[in-house]
Amino acid sequence: LSTVRSFWNSPVGPKTTHFWGPALNCLFVAQGLYEWNRPAEKISRDMQFILSLYSALFMRFALRVKPTNYFLFCVHLSNFTLQMNLLIKRLRYERAHKAEEIKPVTGASH
Repeated sequence: LSTVRSFWNSPVGPKTTHFWGPALNCLFVAQGLYEWNRPAEKISRDMQFILSLYSALFMRFALRVKPTNYFLFCVHLSNFTLQMNLLIKRLRYERAHKAEEIKPVTGASH
């Protein structure tokens, strides 16, 4: 009971934004897991890039804010890893299909 009370009243406990910010950011991780099996052609390259950048910036923030927010860091590390994997999946798809897009025009007369 004292452990729960201690966490409840801590500077990073549920009475603070240091707790609820990371808790709600877990939704980005859930989104990444939801997208995991999505076909590569349906993954948004721009969205995955922005979400990766966002998480990279907030990983640094989590370690610089006082008190240091390790929960926020872990959530953004997880999100960064997921979003980068989805971005890489999309970029590999684009590279593999780039050759198909550039087809020589045959039978054209000038």
